[in-house]
Amino acid sequence: MRELLLLIILIGLSTALQAQTLTVTDNSTGLPIEFATIYDEDNEISAITNILGQAEVSKFSESKKISIRYIGYRQKNYSFKELEELKFMVVLSPSDIALNEVVVSASHWKQETREVPLKVTSINPENIQLQNPQTAADLLTVSGEVFVQKSQLGGGSPMIRGFATNRVLIAVDGVRMNTAIFRSGNVHNVISLDPFSIQNTEIIFGPGSVIYGSDAIGGVMSFYTAKPIFSTNDNLYARGNSTARASSANNERTVHVDVNLGRKKFASLSSISYSDFDDLRIGSNGPNEYLRTFEVTQYQNEDSVVSNSNPEVLTPTRFNQLNLMQKLRYVPNENWDINFGFHYSESSDLDRFDRLTLTDDNGDPRYADWYYGPQIWQMNNLNILKKSNGKIFDQASLTLSQQYFRESRHTRRFQSNQKVSREENVDVFTLNLDLEKNINASNRLFYGGEVVLNDISSFGFNENIETNSTSPTSTRYPDGSDWNSFSGYISHRLKVSEKINIQSGLRYSHFFLDATFDQTYYPVSFNDISINEGAFTGSLGMVYTFDKNLQVNANLSTGYRAPNIDDAAKVFDSEPGSVVVPNSNLKPEYAYNADLGFTKVFSDIVKINLTGYYTILKDALIRRDFMINGQDSIQYDGKLSRVQAIQNTAQARVYGIQAGLKLELPSGLRLSSQINIQEGEEEQEDGTFAALRHAAPTFGETHVSYIYDKLEIDVYAEYNGELSNSELAPSEKSKEYLYAKDENDNPYSPRWYTLNLNSAYQVNSTVKVSAGIDNITDQRYRPYSSGIAAPGRNFFVAVRANF
Repeated sequence: MRELLLLIILIGLSTALQAQTLTVTDNSTGLPIEFATIYDEDNEISAITNILGQAEVSKFSESKKISIRYIGYRQKNYSFKELEELKFMVVLSPSDIALNEVVVSASHWKQETREVPLKVTSINPENIQLQNPQTAADLLTVSGEVFVQKSQLGGGSPMIRGFATNRVLIAVDGVRMNTAIFRSGNVHNVISLDPFSIQNTEIIFGPGSVIYGSDAIGGVMSFYTAKPIFSTNDNLYARGNSTARASSANNERTVHVDVNLGRKKFASLSSISYSDFDDLRIGSNGPNEYLRTFEVTQYQNEDSVVSNSNPEVLTPTRFNQLNLMQKLRYVPNENWDINFGFHYSESSDLDRFDRLTLTDDNGDPRYADWYYGPQIWQMNNLNILKKSNGKIFDQASLTLSQQYFRESRHTRRFQSNQKVSREENVDVFTLNLDLEKNINASNRLFYGGEVVLNDISSFGFNENIETNSTSPTSTRYPDGSDWNSFSGYISHRLKVSEKINIQSGLRYSHFFLDATFDQTYYPVSFNDISINEGAFTGSLGMVYTFDKNLQVNANLSTGYRAPNIDDAAKVFDSEPGSVVVPNSNLKPEYAYNADLGFTKVFSDIVKINLTGYYTILKDALIRRDFMINGQDSIQYDGKLSRVQAIQNTAQARVYGIQAGLKLELPSGLRLSSQINIQEGEEEQEDGTFAALRHAAPTFGETHVSYIYDKLEIDVYAEYNGELSNSELAPSEKSKEYLYAKDENDNPYSPRWYTLNLNSAYQVNSTVKVSAGIDNITDQRYRPYSSGIAAPGRNFFVAVRANF
């Protein structure tokens, strides 16, 4: 009998001890937090959470106060009894006031910002849920530090520090999204990402080429998608989220569902999102140049121009998009973490609105049709993480990915029966090996390599819309072109003292470009192009942390962009009356950058940050007038067009200031403000300097928010400075159809502002309702360089439910 009682007691004690495993998760994502620290009141007893966010805390049973901390999150304090009442489940919330945070994008590994001399901004899921961005391009504007240009409603081309398109890099789960056909014109591939599947976004400002290679000149946008969550016990962990959202300005209908199924070592996350947008309604107070006064209709294959009955409704701008994601994760033990991700995105046709507003000299529309075919992006991504205490590395990450891109352009001139279609398909295969080694307490090493293989297929055809007959025509790129790169890098963090951290890095990349031309369609004097070039890039920066409330960053860095297929080998209509032709005599362009910034926290309530930068771009790959076969003009798609080509013929410089203020009061009142001032100049053919096209006007935003119990309210203003006609880039002055007219009837970009209101209410533990009004005063405005005006007054409501 005594033995039986002893056995029962032992079983009870075992059960109690098992229940004393603490789990720490993120408030906004529900994901476990690894490396959270747990201390008693005397800092004598401690524990650290593992990859599952778990730590054994039975040794704290006698402690009066237990503190749970993680860098960049608000600390929480409990007694052991309170932890028991919480069933040893603790949730931490991010803090916007913390001087020190954790970022991943600067090195592919978790680093504290006191080690990182680069300026890095994070957009967390809490902000995304409150702001309700319709696309991933809109999500970037939540930071208040990224300017987004749009040519059509289904678009969004980010501008960072005066650079854009193929001079900024997009990365998804550590894999570069930029392909060999990313162009110097506006690039809208970021909208292929699903805002609902994004767990965190980090934006690096300034060159990031040491870690990311080519294109990372203006900055890097790193999107990290959600990971599957494991069960913390032997039971199946099943969790789901659903969202339904509607908006008035474009009659948005969006639905999203994701389901997580997890065991202790294996977990799955499935996600689907679908959005449908009607034609956009713009504001009623602003320039009339932004109105849509006419549209083209077709009846029995005859084009006609009709007046738009409601010029504030921009037709055609409607589109829809589907996003799918499937994640699988397997952790056999604490030393291995294996992740597989499948992503798929497909849009409907996307009408190129700005081109459809063009008119000929006689006043007729230039185009009856100009649209992009469905934009498709697919990625398969396998990541294997290995932890070790070996001599070579402490952690190693191997990533193998395959991406597929499809895009097409379809144009038909007004009253023509010939529609020209050109389609591109790109297969990208990437291998990334990233390793991390803590040599000692003062030295940490990051190193690795990357292989990127691009294979491009391209075809074109003419279609008679009356007879449906087709015939081949010139392709945008030489079919079967290849662009490949091979890189190696090393980065070193030296902890000089508790106050000083120095980080330096070096990368070498070698790339190969091959393209063969069909002389039937390409008016060139050569059969093929072959480029074989290398590029070195480096960085050196220091972070000086005076105390827990003041930090200064200084950084010197270089970045580069290797000429790609779009630069060297395409033939296309860059703008009405011009045609770009191939050029084999190209080499990489280089950026040289200096940053100086500081961050100050006052009384854990106010945070101020200020960064100044100066960037020089040399051997810039810029479109200039060109001669081909001794001719400065050729016939292209039936129109005599001036010949141009991408050339290393100029330099550019950009300089500016980024400043931010954040305030958090214990009462729940918060204030934040961000301002971005940038100036850019580009060398012209005559040696003089003129405004740089992608240097956006001064822009920023100011938020005043209040959190009380289950309610959050955010009132904010977005604002944008003016660019007069004399401040516009020469290439922008020629695009009169994009801009309003000043008192001298010259194009310019007016200043504008919007007032907005967002709110969210947690109805219960499973349901959250968000609602708001964008552009309350119904301003009619068009962001700089955009081909479409922004939405007018917009009412939205979203319902989120967990199950």
